[in-house]
Amino acid sequence: MEATPQTLFVLVAGSTRTASIDGISAAGADPALMAHTPSADAEILTYGRPVRAPVVPVSPTGCPTPAVVTRAVRERVGFDVVVVDGGLSEPVGAPTVDAGASPGRDVRSEVAVPDAEDAFSSARRLGRDLPADRLVVAETIPGGTTTAMGVLAALGERRAVSSSLPENPVAQKRAVVEDGLAASGLAAGDLAGCPVEAVRQMGDPVLGVVAGIAAGALDAGTETLLAGGTQLAAAGALVRHSGRDAPLALATTSFVAADDSAAVRGIAADNDLDVTVTDPGFEARADHPAMAAYLAGEAKEGVGMGGALALAAEAGADGDAVRESVVDVYDRVTAAE
Repeated sequence: MEATPQTLFVLVAGSTRTASIDGISAAGADPALMAHTPSADAEILTYGRPVRAPVVPVSPTGCPTPAVVTRAVRERVGFDVVVVDGGLSEPVGAPTVDAGASPGRDVRSEVAVPDAEDAFSSARRLGRDLPADRLVVAETIPGGTTTAMGVLAALGERRAVSSSLPENPVAQKRAVVEDGLAASGLAAGDLAGCPVEAVRQMGDPVLGVVAGIAAGALDAGTETLLAGGTQLAAAGALVRHSGRDAPLALATTSFVAADDSAAVRGIAADNDLDVTVTDPGFEARADHPAMAAYLAGEAKEGVGMGGALALAAEAGADGDAVRESVVDVYDRVTAAE
């Protein structure tokens, strides 16, 4: 059983100093090791386990990275993967394509992504030239929902994002974004129609690269699916603010869709994104620690989990089989600790 051969899964991995703000992200049990999370995610998706990253990405309570689920689907369905370096701060053992992005600064800085224009342009060329009928574009970046909120604010879009934590620290994120707007001398909506500048002042490099890849793919007439939650919805908003109105889809998980604080359907509707919501049916294996953690509200999305599950459904993959693969990958990954 295989997904459409012309489908290419693109994972953009990068970092932002925003993730170091206490309480912002659960993407790593140890804050000192959080910077390695995107590299580990890329390795898990590529090889099925970490090979160079000195960490297995887990939350403080032990919830594994969504890369485990995406890799499990890949093992069941089969799809090609390209990892794009969208501002990694630590080495990665997986082959990558360099988008010319540097790690992002704290969003409360005057300029959060100094090389946003070059990164967007490079990513747009990549998206235009990748040989596929369909691109599925995903992200991994700790702290990315906060920078997504920053970009949405700069564009004048609704400021709703999800969280890797069971209780979304929305008030803290809003305070951080307000500090970022003040540092950049901006009011909400000042950068409507200026997506690259919105990333430069209020975003992170991964958002710029994802939006660039999607924009280039649409320019080339390539079917494009944004695989993720509110971060990918923010990337969709960036694409729309760049003047592109071609059909653009978003696939996310039922965990994000059920998060009232995220309003992912609203952001998608505001920006004419066709939404698919996928439910992994983890209730059937609620006795397993990984699936129990997701059911408790942790992680919710990331590393293209929603998009991967959509590919599984499209290929007719059996849900029980996918969940068994999640168990297999979880066991393999946690054995590497």
